Amino acid sequence: MHGGDTGNNINFVEGLIDFLAGSLGGAAQVYVSQPLDTVKVKLQTFPEKYKGMLDCFVSTYRRDGVMRGLYAGSVPAVFANVAENSVLFAAYGGCQKFVSYLVGKELASDLTTTENACAGSLAACFSTLTLCPTELIKCKLQALREMKHFVEPTQTADIRTPWTLTRYIWRTEGIKGFYRGLGSTFVREMPGYFFFFGSYEGTRELLRKEGQTKEEIGPFRTMVAGAVGGVCLWTSTFPADVIKSRIQVKNLNEGMFTVGADIVRREGVLALYRGLLPSVLRTIPATATLFVVYEYTKKALHGAM
Repeated sequence: MHGGDTGNNINFVEGLIDFLAGSLGGAAQVYVSQPLDTVKVKLQTFPEKYKGMLDCFVSTYRRDGVMRGLYAGSVPAVFANVAENSVLFAAYGGCQKFVSYLVGKELASDLTTTENACAGSLAACFSTLTLCPTELIKCKLQALREMKHFVEPTQTADIRTPWTLTRYIWRTEGIKGFYRGLGSTFVREMPGYFFFFGSYEGTRELLRKEGQTKEEIGPFRTMVAGAVGGVCLWTSTFPADVIKSRIQVKNLNEGMFTVGADIVRREGVLALYRGLLPSVLRTIPATATLFVVYEYTKKALHGAM
């Protein structure tokens, strides 16, 4: 009994460390990536307004400045990233243990790249439920100026801040309004995090020297592995993200396949990749920051125990 309690305590502490490290990593990621994320969302949802990434960036800066323009939605973005990454990394550690059990391996560190990728995909099931509502608020705030002219011209006075927008959605749609786009978020997250964690763990394996563990490769190589993971995530699932942004920002009631087919019919297949360039450019420093903060926070917390 005592041994079982000790094992449960160890698992709880490990989960708490993953949770805290993921939280700090998620917060750091937002402030590195928010301006280009704003550009990405605007290009995805209102492509007719801008000639491209640079035009969108400059126009947003000139009209609304840094905090109200490029960093619009940063408060819910912090909540979204902290919620997603804390749950994601806590679940990832647990899912690694589960996959280890399924494949008959004693330690999670013995998992192959593909097995780690499967653990990441399972972990995304849990993080998606926390991510969808906060990301919906973030996307609406990022495209608020465009929404004034194209979507909700009579209600914009009610939705200028995260708190007033949250109250507005609750008042007009109830709880289901916060989970608009949940299906497309699942379709983006589960395969996306298969490639995310698979490429991250695989790159760490490639970058380690003989006799080193993956945890000993140093901050620069950890950042490189994180950047590779982020690029693989977004390039593999970007169409689902475009569809999700359209559904959430424009309050569409159609399913993701209907919305996707409509985008292709009206705008062509390449419209499903509109905003990919700023997304890739932002994800390189963002995920590099996420993983180096995550790994070294974990290391510091383990050292302090």
